[in-house]
Amino acid sequence: MSLRNIAIIAHVDHGKTTLVDKLLQQSGSFRENQRVAERVMDSNDLEKERGITILAKATSVVWKDTRINIVDTPGHADFGGEVERILSMVDGVIVLVDAAEGPMPQTKFVVGKALKIGLRPIVAINKVDRPDARPTEVINEVFDLFAALDATDEQLDFPILYGSGRNGWMSTAPEQPEDASLAPLFDLVLEHVPPPKVEDGPFRMLGTLLEANPFLGRIITGRIASGTVKPNQTVKVLDRDGKVVETGRVSKILAFRGIERQPIEVGEAGDIVSIAGLVKGSVADTFCDPSVETPIQAQPIDPPTVTMSFIVNDSPLAGTEGDKVTSRMIRDRLFKEAEGNITLKIEESSDKDSFYVSGRGELQLSILIETMRREGFELGVSRPRVVMQKDEAGNLLEPVEEVVIDVDEEHSGIVVQKMSERKAEMVEMRPSGGNRLRLVFHAPTRGLIGYQAELMTDTRGTAIMNRLFKAYEPYKGEIAGRTNGVLISNDNGEAVAYALWNLEDRGPMVIEPGWKVYQGMIVGIHTRDNDLEVNVLKGKKLTNIRTTSKDEAVRLTPPIKMTLERSLAWIQDDELVEVTPKSIRLRKAILDPNDRKRAERQKDAAA
Repeated sequence: MSLRNIAIIAHVDHGKTTLVDKLLQQSGSFRENQRVAERVMDSNDLEKERGITILAKATSVVWKDTRINIVDTPGHADFGGEVERILSMVDGVIVLVDAAEGPMPQTKFVVGKALKIGLRPIVAINKVDRPDARPTEVINEVFDLFAALDATDEQLDFPILYGSGRNGWMSTAPEQPEDASLAPLFDLVLEHVPPPKVEDGPFRMLGTLLEANPFLGRIITGRIASGTVKPNQTVKVLDRDGKVVETGRVSKILAFRGIERQPIEVGEAGDIVSIAGLVKGSVADTFCDPSVETPIQAQPIDPPTVTMSFIVNDSPLAGTEGDKVTSRMIRDRLFKEAEGNITLKIEESSDKDSFYVSGRGELQLSILIETMRREGFELGVSRPRVVMQKDEAGNLLEPVEEVVIDVDEEHSGIVVQKMSERKAEMVEMRPSGGNRLRLVFHAPTRGLIGYQAELMTDTRGTAIMNRLFKAYEPYKGEIAGRTNGVLISNDNGEAVAYALWNLEDRGPMVIEPGWKVYQGMIVGIHTRDNDLEVNVLKGKKLTNIRTTSKDEAVRLTPPIKMTLERSLAWIQDDELVEVTPKSIRLRKAILDPNDRKRAERQKDAAA
């Protein structure tokens, strides 16, 4: 059976996972009566909740006696480490673009990587049934994008299809044909995408995805570059430098058949397979026959730009909600995550109670924290800090991102003002249809931490922001941070409605009555710029005097809901977010007020 390997590239929400659903259905991968979940490729809970793809996944369909392996790639640049490795497994890409929004930054990010390694794209304009669809202009924008990314003449001569992934049809014209189906897309893949290049020689495969299976142990997925592999075969694992990591036997070979993985007797060159049985081999390692000496070259990975401290939870409420609280458990979990995700870098601190975790962006790190709290972990997390570098002359360099904001014209002024306060430089401003503007900025990563929530407030939830790592550039200078102080609880206990009501003129609260609080925990936002210790436990003194003025009903203003991402962006360097399976609390890093004052005096003296 002949083979084709393709990846689907699209921006978040442009419909690639939905399209894969329809490809599986129309190729007969599901039984007539099989119940299939919507967005079957978004397998973990967080992907389903947020509607984004976080992990790259593979599937396969058979069309006209050809097996087509399809890889669904993440659209967020924060998960770009997945994308870069995936592209080394495929021979062609389908670039899926929304007929109204056009090509967006994350499309640009992945397409740039694909064009660089010489893949020829197929462009599919999706959602042409939208009332604001503008397919012709979008095609021109795609062409301009490819040209700007230095595509070759062969890559610029791309075939185009129009369609609606949700309704399950593609066609060479924007109008829906009578025999509406995805057959034109399947046929175009067979015609346009070359069969996988197969090299001569013994078995070699580059590890691309890693996962842990409770029954089979570590499973490594990759494309076989040469030779064949069978169960019980002895294989050697080489790292990037050619050093031998381990030698072992393959216990099982699994191949993608529809959405299921099935054991096969032999894995052949060109196919995407998963092998089990090896203990140490990881992503970017070469799995090969014992006679092979040189590893396959892995794609270089963009450097991490943001780092955070993960600290053992030492608050008075530690251990009351989660069951994984020790530094050993946190350490094992973080190092296990780093094995499969090579864009994460983990370092232990000297006191062994905290870990420095560096990644591509705050979204990637907040997804990791959210996953850990759902697994029962408790930990304290610091504010994200940017990873700085130095050039040869010793000058400080910082990561700068390209930021594209689509916004209604009436809100553009406040966006430009806020971005300039964050040391961003506007490089483009153009209309994007329907009284909306597209603003393009080059902004330091430091200034963007926490801006998403502020942007939503400023534009009444109508703006769309997309970010993409651009380069390391000279340090842009100080950026003004949070201007408000915080209200801090001065004792342990349960918050009382009457006390919160009396404190309302001091500033808005972030806790509700009945919440457990402790000394040093942040309970509200101060209206001034200094921190203030308050008593949220003081109940109303009960007397036997009854008057209308005495018995005023306590009517509280609803508190500000602090989500994980918002909390991480909002806290200052001397504060932490306490994350447990049930709660997200804000606290000072040093809980005792006397120790806090002493630390501040020492800091001032050192400065």
